[in-house]
Amino acid sequence: MGTLFGILGSIEVRRDGVPVDVGHAMQQRVLAALLADTDRAVSIDALVDRVWGDAEPWHGRRRLYGYISRLRTVLAGEGTTITRERGGGYRLTADPSLVDVHRFRDLSDRARRATADEQAEALWRDALGLWRGSAFAGVDTAWFNTQRQLLDAERLAAQLELVDVRLRLAQHDRMVSELVARAEAHPLDERVIGQLLLALCRCGRQAEALQEYERARRRLADELGVDPGAALQRLYGRILAGDPGLSGGPDPAAARADAPSADEGAEAEAEDGGGPVVNPVTGRQLVPRLLPADRFLFVGRETEVDDACRLFDANAPGPLTLLVTGPAGVGKTAFAVRTGHRLASRYPDGQLHADLRGFGDEPADPFTVLGAFLRALGVRGGTVPAELTGRIHLYRSLLAQRQVLVVLDNAAGPHQVRDLLPSGVGCSAVVTSRTTMAELDCRRLALDVLDSATGLALLREMLGPDRIDAEPESARSIVETCGGLPLAVWVAGARLAARPHWPLANVARALADEERKLDELAVGHIAVRASLELTYRGMTAPTRHALRLLALLPGPDFAAWALAALLDVDVSEAEAVVDALVEVHLVQVGSVGATGVRYQLHDLVRLFGRERADRAVRHQDRTAALARLLGAGLHLADLAADTLSVDFQGISQTDLVSWRVSPADAGRLLADPLAWFTEEREFLIEVAEQALDRAEAAPVAAGLATALTTLFQVGSYFDDWERLQNRALKAALSNDDRHSAAKLHRCLGELTTILDRYPEALNHFEQALLLSEGQGPAYRAGATAGLAYVHRLLGQYPLAVLHFEKAAELAGQAGNVNCLVYATNGLGVIDLEQGRVETAVERFTECLRESRVAGYRPGEAQALRCLGQSHRERGAYPAAADAYQQALVISADLGDRLTATHAACWLGDVLVRQGEHRKGRRLLAQSLWTYREFGNLWGEAATLYALAEAQLVAGRPTLARRRAEAAVRIWRQIASHTWLAVALETLATALTQTGDHPAATRARDEAAELRSA
Repeated sequence: MGTLFGILGSIEVRRDGVPVDVGHAMQQRVLAALLADTDRAVSIDALVDRVWGDAEPWHGRRRLYGYISRLRTVLAGEGTTITRERGGGYRLTADPSLVDVHRFRDLSDRARRATADEQAEALWRDALGLWRGSAFAGVDTAWFNTQRQLLDAERLAAQLELVDVRLRLAQHDRMVSELVARAEAHPLDERVIGQLLLALCRCGRQAEALQEYERARRRLADELGVDPGAALQRLYGRILAGDPGLSGGPDPAAARADAPSADEGAEAEAEDGGGPVVNPVTGRQLVPRLLPADRFLFVGRETEVDDACRLFDANAPGPLTLLVTGPAGVGKTAFAVRTGHRLASRYPDGQLHADLRGFGDEPADPFTVLGAFLRALGVRGGTVPAELTGRIHLYRSLLAQRQVLVVLDNAAGPHQVRDLLPSGVGCSAVVTSRTTMAELDCRRLALDVLDSATGLALLREMLGPDRIDAEPESARSIVETCGGLPLAVWVAGARLAARPHWPLANVARALADEERKLDELAVGHIAVRASLELTYRGMTAPTRHALRLLALLPGPDFAAWALAALLDVDVSEAEAVVDALVEVHLVQVGSVGATGVRYQLHDLVRLFGRERADRAVRHQDRTAALARLLGAGLHLADLAADTLSVDFQGISQTDLVSWRVSPADAGRLLADPLAWFTEEREFLIEVAEQALDRAEAAPVAAGLATALTTLFQVGSYFDDWERLQNRALKAALSNDDRHSAAKLHRCLGELTTILDRYPEALNHFEQALLLSEGQGPAYRAGATAGLAYVHRLLGQYPLAVLHFEKAAELAGQAGNVNCLVYATNGLGVIDLEQGRVETAVERFTECLRESRVAGYRPGEAQALRCLGQSHRERGAYPAAADAYQQALVISADLGDRLTATHAACWLGDVLVRQGEHRKGRRLLAQSLWTYREFGNLWGEAATLYALAEAQLVAGRPTLARRRAEAAVRIWRQIASHTWLAVALETLATALTQTGDHPAATRARDEAAELRSA
């Protein structure tokens, strides 16, 4: 039997069926943390975080080494090893089939691919039989809790799949009690409800099925303010009409159509975090469409595309992966995009696409790509897992019940794609690579160079039949000299198309002169380099210089302002230069967005340009060009942030800007600053990261990272925010750049506050204060205000008041109205929370006036929200609703969804208090979705508290108790004692109304103790 490892329940190891003592609880945690990533390296930092979370003890790492040493001894001789990785961290190597979680996933994948229901049922039963209780039972750290939630979602998905199979096998009579219990546990999961209705109907209990539907309809209306989804309504109509097709039978296809699928099901109960990923405003499931535009010029691959599409026949067992291989320039990307568009209708839940840049200087890593995919699938902000394993599990869970096509372009090898391939039976993937990836389990299609006839057809499409027919021998010579490589033919044709007066013979002779060089170079680069060289020679000197500098740019695309900075010209002149490059197809038009055209360089063109830059651009000229680019990015980002007026730090970065676009160009580019940032975000991050590698540019790069704070916050790009500014902070500290380090600590304090990581936030703000000593009031004002805000959230009012007052004083000295308003508003919130309502109203009214005078719109929204809270405390609900509504409109105009949700949450609360129960609860449910989307625990707890209050007003104490208990758990978790006391009092009221008087007394006593502390 050997050694078996279990984490789907309590952590255990069994050898030949006999339990093995693997040590005390902490040592078991270490083992579980490694087992979760069997055969993968886990860094030391990750292990410490998994095992202890924020409670790492003194010498925790030393203890970790001891635990691993003892585990090695226990597991010796069992085919299991724990090895230290060269780059740091540890890897547990074992047969995955001996670890229950990996065996569960393998059995689940096999069950989804099974062609017979009997086989699928056996596999699902085997998979679910591995569970012995809650995963990692008894372990309570943030990482284990997150993994437990992900595994619970996988378990529920497997249970629902098994029910579908059993319904198709006419086992409905044995399932009703199980489905009733599950419907009670998941009262708003429409897939569960549909399965119960179908089972009851097939058992001849139509009346009960109709009653269950009505009960679910009322719950959906009461809890979320929505009606059942279309699929559940159709099933209800068929039951009501006595449709004989619901009686069951031998046709499994008919059975599959009876109940709503996971994709058609309605939102699961918001407070339980279930259900499909939806847009929290429209309530519709998010469908990503990430495929690039199809190219109109596509010649000679029709047969291969047809063959590829036949492989993805609707009846083929999934998931299917097609690997498209061939040399560079053979047209793999165009082929994959064309195939993806042909297949799109078969994958109604969306298409994902990523350029993995496998053969470039900076290949995409799976961690980053998964983050982008999860965002496209609807996961936002702090809810994107911070570790690779968490992202993989969430990605697979989201795709398990969907039909999605994943296109992965330019892969270097299996290591780049393995974690990105979908495992859901309804999903498929197209991968392109220059390598054969022999170890990848997939279908393969190799693209070869074009034959002469097809190459001529491509040239004919580009130049028209008249020119080809006038010089057929020269046209044939061009195609043959290019070796049939599509990119080479395309570049030669592009040069001729840009010069309609040129005879084809000119190009044919030029290519013939390069024949010796073509013989000496590898096939993939022969024609490309020769063709690019030919085009390059025909360009003007300024255009050649532009191509050389463009090749230095980071990222996949760019806008004309970036070229303007590189060339030290105005934007209109840069646009003329880039148009000349577009004419000869060395630069491609990538997209046209809200702020203008974005351009792209093909990878091979970029490499060619870098070769020429190495030869022709002096080091000092290269450095100066990149410095201008960095300065321009900082200048525009600073202007965009200032236009949005969200930041209260108030530190000018003008002295860091070495080059800037003209005021007219800046005004045009930043007409919509949020749209500009959305389109430029990835490019600006790449520019900053590239500059951080150069010590002389690091301070300006840190300035750019700081300037992006406002835009990261409004757009909720928390991953980008944390990664870029942590890297910039590390560079600043290593260069002893106290100015930059102080700014970055302050910005990271803001981020960790938003993410409810209060100990980290306090540390960042304190470090910012320490580093800003002697740097004037501007640096210290923002950090002090941030420190005060965190203390206020934690209910530490004396410290909060002290810091807010100091921040206001410093802001006054620095002339920073934004920070002054922020600090004054914070003092008003403390007054309000301590019952000094009139004093609070005076402060908020002053903040509103100052914000409007200064044009500080976020301050205006904040003051209105706080005035709304004051009116709510007085019981003046119409005035409160009006203030919240005004704040909501301002934040929505700014594009700040999180801040808008703060207003929407409390607006929903007062609407309920005014008797508009349905509208109020709908707003609260939407707010809860948004807070969970952003991973904002404080907001989630506030909404749950408001929902509890709403249910008390509606006379539903049992539902109020559930929400109040959830709010108490969260506020206890983040140690927000003031609001914990508020929620405990609401919980006590609900407990009293449900008859649990002892528990109510305990809740009131704890609330009183917290208030007196």
